[in-house]
Amino acid sequence: MAKGMFTESALERMEKEYRDWLEEYNGALKKMPERLQRFSTVSDLEIKPLYTPLDIKDKDFSEEIGFPGMYPFTRGVQSTMYRARLWTMRMFAGLGTAEDTNKRFHYLIEHGETGLSTAFDFPTLMGYDTDSPLARGECGKCGVAIDTIDDMQRLFARINLEDVTTSMTINPPASIIWAMYIANAENEGFNRKKLGGTIQNDCLKEFIAQKTLMLPPEPSLRLVVDTVEYGTREVPRWNTISISGYHIREAGSTAVQELAFTVYDGITYVEESIKRGLDVDDFAGRLSFFWNSHIDFFEEIAKMRAGRRMWARIMKDRFKAKNPRSMLMRFHTQTAGCSLTAQEPYNNIIRTTTEALAAILGGTQSLHTNSLDEVYMIPSEEAVLIALRTQQILAEEVGVTHVIDPLAGSYFVEALTDKMEEEAMAYIHKLDEMGGMVAAIERDYPQMEIADAAFHFQEQVDKGEKVIIGVNKFPSGKPDLEFVLKIDDEIERMQVERTNRFKEERDKDRFARAMDELRRRCEGPPCWENNVMPALIDAVRAGATEQECCDLYREVFGTYTDPGTF
Repeated sequence: MAKGMFTESALERMEKEYRDWLEEYNGALKKMPERLQRFSTVSDLEIKPLYTPLDIKDKDFSEEIGFPGMYPFTRGVQSTMYRARLWTMRMFAGLGTAEDTNKRFHYLIEHGETGLSTAFDFPTLMGYDTDSPLARGECGKCGVAIDTIDDMQRLFARINLEDVTTSMTINPPASIIWAMYIANAENEGFNRKKLGGTIQNDCLKEFIAQKTLMLPPEPSLRLVVDTVEYGTREVPRWNTISISGYHIREAGSTAVQELAFTVYDGITYVEESIKRGLDVDDFAGRLSFFWNSHIDFFEEIAKMRAGRRMWARIMKDRFKAKNPRSMLMRFHTQTAGCSLTAQEPYNNIIRTTTEALAAILGGTQSLHTNSLDEVYMIPSEEAVLIALRTQQILAEEVGVTHVIDPLAGSYFVEALTDKMEEEAMAYIHKLDEMGGMVAAIERDYPQMEIADAAFHFQEQVDKGEKVIIGVNKFPSGKPDLEFVLKIDDEIERMQVERTNRFKEERDKDRFARAMDELRRRCEGPPCWENNVMPALIDAVRAGATEQECCDLYREVFGTYTDPGTF
């Protein structure tokens, strides 16, 4: 009689052989003790010395592993995966002025990048123009400064926005920045229905981890659903949310916490969109995810495989999705910024390469490889080219793209995939019991879980239980990097003058009418007639700046301050 993929007689024979091997193994350890008292992943999941069919004896191939492009999508969201089309190579770019970043975009495209990814400076991320007193000293430092639709035009000058997909890492002001992108694209003659790309637009992970905060949770969710609704109707090729585990992991979470909290954020967005009256199969196919590929190679692969299977099951069983596309967890991946070290920065190239390889073997649709100097500053041209070449070499030379999901069937990878799903689902059940993610955030539950995990990991590093080469093992001092990028402080003065001149030259009556309509929609009940996106597009065309729209949001909806629980 078969049990899972194996017969009972075969399993009995394996159990005996395993006991024999374990006896020999333990005997050998008496002569040569293990290097560590306890082997575990970066997230501290304990790892056995050997995995066998006994670890996956109850597995049902069709229901749990299956085939690429078929439910439950454990092995990939497309049937062909990289045999037909490589992942999108999407390097993060944003520095100084819009012209500076546009130059970097063209540089990357010329060297083989296949998708754009925009980093914004901190004032832009927080909803402030460069001329705000709160923005002093930050212009262009961690990304590009975008205050107006004119800045957006300069950012994407001479780029065909119907041919390239654009990702924009923006959260509280996402609706405004997206409105500027759409309005500018149409001003340049492009059709909004042909625009492809992603806005991060993940308000929940801001409360949990990244903390670029503006509005309270409920109105934040209302604006996210407005973008989902508008994208479904008007910009069908756009991913209106990139449900992001990346920043949760960067804040110190385990891989299981990253998986669980991110998937539950996705559940929340689906629930809120359904409450608005949207059919799940009309919008769910345009939700995307964003994973951190950390340094523990197999843990990351297992996390991505588990995530696809979890999402497929949740969409099918919990939300009764009928369209297979609604069940797909399509995701972008970025190598782990928190794994980079200022000490011996050239080691970061090796870290990024192994993390990128894990993302590829995990089946990512899009990839950003960190540059070796990102621990200091936004990347220089020299470093970003090495990071792009890393992806290209993995894609074209190494052979890992020849076979789809080549680690499927690995006793270790399959057992670890199961473990990740099991522990992540335990978190999801707990969040359900709490009343959902907003209720959990208000109780500081995910925040404190992440804080505890981060503290535990740092304790392990301090004790030498987790090794970081060049930091707590084999330290040798920090070599200087000759090509660390410097941002000229003069650009702030130039950007302030440009923004002030833009506001002086706009049609004041047209601007006032557009802002009145935006306010009316914000003050009305959430529905299509009060969707903010059409009014935002009109407002930015009429000369509204990012901060002016965000200030209206803050006035109507109130502001949120993180409680800072310890």
